[in-house]
Amino acid sequence: MFARPEAVFSQILTVNVMEIVVYPHPALRWKSKPVQEINADVRRVVAEMLELMYAHKGIGLAANQVALPWRLFVLNLTGDPAEKDEEVVFINPEILKRKGTVEAEEGCLSFPGLYGNVRRSANIVVEAFDLQGNAFEVSGDDLAARAVQHENDHLDGVLFIDRMTETIRRPLDPVIADFETQYRRGQEQGKIPADEVVLRQLGEREPKA
Repeated sequence: MFARPEAVFSQILTVNVMEIVVYPHPALRWKSKPVQEINADVRRVVAEMLELMYAHKGIGLAANQVALPWRLFVLNLTGDPAEKDEEVVFINPEILKRKGTVEAEEGCLSFPGLYGNVRRSANIVVEAFDLQGNAFEVSGDDLAARAVQHENDHLDGVLFIDRMTETIRRPLDPVIADFETQYRRGQEQGKIPADEVVLRQLGEREPKA
């Protein structure tokens, strides 16, 4: 999930039964499969993702971040649940064009409290499907381009820490290592399922052709 820098998040974030998973949860490295049918289940998931995103001051959330290996993400660049007209659902997105580069700070709900500069394309064109099954194409720059690229990366199992230069990432490595330590400790204590269990569940949750 792409986060606003001023946001502060807890380690495990939950709305109803849906959780935002925290690094190094295996879903964050899973390459998602295309959604095959836009049905009531997909619409329910999208609604819950938006609710979860707003509850934690986010502006975007990818399905991987709630342990669903589906190629979809949601955005509302205002972060305001009252601004429903600003909500955009991207199902099976594909970035068609990229132009220029720009560096700016990013955060992610799967790395609560971690921020760092990432270089991204300055302008993009993306194609996707909406909840009605209609194909659409939009162009974006500034925050819109950055947020789309961040969320689209999630669908390929790519994280914003992977996009950081060595100079930017090196001071953050101890914090990233602490995420890993806490996660493994949770597994040892039985609070978090073993990786093999999660991987099996992810495979079962993939959209079926």
